Amino acid sequence: MRLLLFSRREAGSARPIRDTGTVAKRTSGRWKLPVVSVRVRLMAVITAAAILGLAGVGATVYIAERQRILDATDKLLRTNLESAQVLVTSLLEDDPGATAEEALEAVVQRVSPDDNMGVLGIIDGVPTWTPGVELDVPLQSRPDFVEHVVERSQGSEAFLGRYAEDGVLWQYLVTPIVLSDAQDQEVLFVIAYDLEAELREINGPGQAYLVASGVMIVLIIVVGAFAAGRLLRPLRQMRETAERVSGQDLEERLPVEGRDDVSELARTMNDMLDRIDASLGAQRQLVSDVRHELRTPITIVRGHLELMDPEDPQDVRETQALTVDELDRMNALVQNLSEATALEGSTTLDRRPTDLPDLMDQIVRKAQAIEGADVERGGVVSLVVDLDPARITQAMLQLAQNGVTHGGGRLVIGCHVAGSRLEFWVRDSGEGVPDDHKRAVFERFHRGSARAGGSGLGLNIVEAIAEAHGGSARVIDAADGPGAVFIVALPLPDDVAAAAVSFSPADAPQVPRIPPRPPLPGPASHTSKGDARGIDSDR
Repeated sequence: MRLLLFSRREAGSARPIRDTGTVAKRTSGRWKLPVVSVRVRLMAVITAAAILGLAGVGATVYIAERQRILDATDKLLRTNLESAQVLVTSLLEDDPGATAEEALEAVVQRVSPDDNMGVLGIIDGVPTWTPGVELDVPLQSRPDFVEHVVERSQGSEAFLGRYAEDGVLWQYLVTPIVLSDAQDQEVLFVIAYDLEAELREINGPGQAYLVASGVMIVLIIVVGAFAAGRLLRPLRQMRETAERVSGQDLEERLPVEGRDDVSELARTMNDMLDRIDASLGAQRQLVSDVRHELRTPITIVRGHLELMDPEDPQDVRETQALTVDELDRMNALVQNLSEATALEGSTTLDRRPTDLPDLMDQIVRKAQAIEGADVERGGVVSLVVDLDPARITQAMLQLAQNGVTHGGGRLVIGCHVAGSRLEFWVRDSGEGVPDDHKRAVFERFHRGSARAGGSGLGLNIVEAIAEAHGGSARVIDAADGPGAVFIVALPLPDDVAAAAVSFSPADAPQVPRIPPRPPLPGPASHTSKGDARGIDSDR
């Protein structure tokens, strides 16, 4: 007997598949896309991702399982071939004179039956032997299959092929039985498996997977739509609130629920509305204050011009002087408003390393030039700090002018470090500031008394300079005797603050006591007119 060999020669046919696309009809006019809510788009993306994911998993599992079944079928065919070889060898050992036809009969009759399997013996192109038991696949019932096998069984090698005709799909193995070179018959042993029946075993799990996937997609849509509606509800409320908000009504606020990104956005929107409300309120207050402040000088100028006697030179000169004085006051008001507005905006400070003792010497010398000022230098910390010296000088001179106007003129100016803050201070010798006015004195257009001059913007400018440096301004009572202490506090880096010598707490700075003023001979008076460079008296 010759060694039986086999080789896989799978032949298939590929049919071209035409991919027909859809052609959109052109219509006149422009395309107008419908408005689709974020919720719908989000659910569409989630659903598409779920469908693609489930389809990808299902296709991967199906392809892998299908390939496993095909490989298992090939293995079964090879195993049956090996069994046939053993049977033929055993037959020849018992009967060396056995013919190929007898060997074929022994192989066909003794084959082990299996599910979805068929066996057939062919001699000279005619089906001759079939198993003694009925198998699932009757190969002899299809004459075209016999012709197909005979045509492809050229030579003496085993052949593995696939038969797909008339609605059947069989994987088969055909091997010739050749016992001698003088054999004049073509004896073929054929074994085949029904691939459709084998693959049908995974159709049930596949259908169950499709049903489960459909239920899962519906569940994802329902749960996702509910969750998206809950999460996106603040966005709808933001849109509705934005539609209701106007320049006259900024009282609307968004409800803040939860601790996620959307709730943080709601908090940010509320903060923005607060800032806009405050800004519009400040603008309205500014317009109201300016209207109130300019009404008096305009009325005075108009009244005197209407009552002026053009024929009286003395009256003309007096009216001219009064008009010029009122116009100068209005001009100072406009300049101070411009200064305060610039400081409240995105002010760019000219920060530079500044030696505090030198800066305080310059401030004291300039303050001594204010009419009516009696200035003494207090304690100064030896330190170099990054700040805008021009702005700090402006703020300190404003405090000095305020002290001359409302505090008697005797001033002590100094600076010290309190914790992590650098505090510039000006102490006056006046009556102090009542507790209920300590915060109000820094408000715009605030005046401590009806007879106080100025525009009421001086201390507001001081506070704006302090805030531009990241600090604050405040006033406290003097710790030893009458008077008030005005403080401009600026933040210091930790390393700079640690290198400085800390003085007493900021809430009660110890400044030199002002000794009693000796009586002056005769009547004396001081007129505080302020400085022509924007210094205002407003307490």
